[in-house]
Amino acid sequence: MTGWNRWRARLGAVLVLVAAGAGWARAHDAGFGARAQSAPGVSLHRRATPDGIELRAHNDLAGPAEVLLDTAGPSPRSDPPLPVRTTIPAGGRVVIARLAEGVAASTLQLHVVPGAPGAQPRDVEYVYPLRGAPLRITQGFGGGFSHTDDENRYAVDFAADEGTPVLAARDGVVLQFESGIGRTPAHNDDADRTNFVRVLHDDGTMALYAHLQRGGVIVAAGERVRRGQVIAFSGNTGASSGPHLHFVVQANRGLRLESLPFRMFGPGGILRFTLPMNAAVR
Repeated sequence: MTGWNRWRARLGAVLVLVAAGAGWARAHDAGFGARAQSAPGVSLHRRATPDGIELRAHNDLAGPAEVLLDTAGPSPRSDPPLPVRTTIPAGGRVVIARLAEGVAASTLQLHVVPGAPGAQPRDVEYVYPLRGAPLRITQGFGGGFSHTDDENRYAVDFAADEGTPVLAARDGVVLQFESGIGRTPAHNDDADRTNFVRVLHDDGTMALYAHLQRGGVIVAAGERVRRGQVIAFSGNTGASSGPHLHFVVQANRGLRLESLPFRMFGPGGILRFTLPMNAAVR
């Protein structure tokens, strides 16, 4: 998967720029809701008040999100002072800061990471997330091609023909998805985007299923899915070197996503992943 760093930014910590001023405005999170076939996301709103400008974050996700409000330049006078960091619950509407009356317009940055920090992962056995596909791993834990950073160190790439049913590997709630991206050349503006589903588990961890077929997501944001349920169809979208499913379990570790090792039951028995690895051992 070439261009991984750009793609990672779309799915993890992302940036929203807002010019502070009078009246209402909305800035869509670029990674969570920029397209018609995407799940809702986190947005920043501003409203003029008698004392200045109120900045409010709206979380339309079916799970929590952590945000950091900052500015690229000199910080304007605000209450509380910038930077401000907080966690917004599912469906939450939170006033993050209030800018002082008469403060000059500033460019603000809202960093967003899905999930709440401090998740305590349980020891769970995941199910093989492909139906009818033989087990073939093209890149595993610690794979040198693109599984070297914290977000993907414990990711696994399963080779699969396009259109292979993708199964929920564990019960959870659909937190995010994108389904409208096609296969694009590396120089195209969409090369840093891919189709994916992110499922939030009840212990706060999240499973990411990526490089899905265009239009291949068949679940909705907020939908509860069961282990073994078909949630999408595999593809070769975004910055992908070939048809496959990128699967990783992650947790928010304080404004950053960190991948977690996991156990999985696959065709023929238990899959034992090691670090680093290029194949599965049964």
